[in-house]
Amino acid sequence: MKSETSATKQQILDSGYQLIASKGFSTVGLAQILQYAGVPKGSFYYYFKSKEQFGEELILSYFKAYQLALDELFDPSRGTGYTRLMGYWQRWVETQSADCAEQKCLVVKLSAEVADLSEPMRLALLHGSSRIIERLAGCIEAGIGDGSIVEMPAARSAELLYHLWLGASLMSKLQQNGAAMQRTLETTKALLKNKGLL
Repeated sequence: MKSETSATKQQILDSGYQLIASKGFSTVGLAQILQYAGVPKGSFYYYFKSKEQFGEELILSYFKAYQLALDELFDPSRGTGYTRLMGYWQRWVETQSADCAEQKCLVVKLSAEVADLSEPMRLALLHGSSRIIERLAGCIEAGIGDGSIVEMPAARSAELLYHLWLGASLMSKLQQNGAAMQRTLETTKALLKNKGLL
């Protein structure tokens, strides 16, 4: 029974993610999420105290899956630190494209929307993003160690690159094309190889 309860809760979270990633948090109602999940309307409050708590758990679930994806992408068997990092950024380009709505980055989608609405959701987004930056810094350090990335302060560089890519994702939404992310990809290559900004 407990595994069935857990599966239903995850089903609600997964359905909520798909809707919220494409439409935003405020515009998606609970009835819409439950209908999409195929779960009775009265079930929501069995699993979540409020929509805000649902949003916080959605973010935590998203980052848990994201960290597992990073485990795979940053596995040392995938090549040099530089190769692994560029694989990560290339995946970002692919998943943030206009025709890939179901894989949109929840950080990009929700940061501006919920930062002023929900402190628990803001903190969950901040904590999850900080952990991603730590993982990026570790990969930069590995690249410096294997000689594929030039010497640089890993933590500050990881933070700069993550912020750069978040901004490029927002501009891509405004421009409705991938030009900003392609330029950011080239800039990232140049920064990691110390070839100057393009």
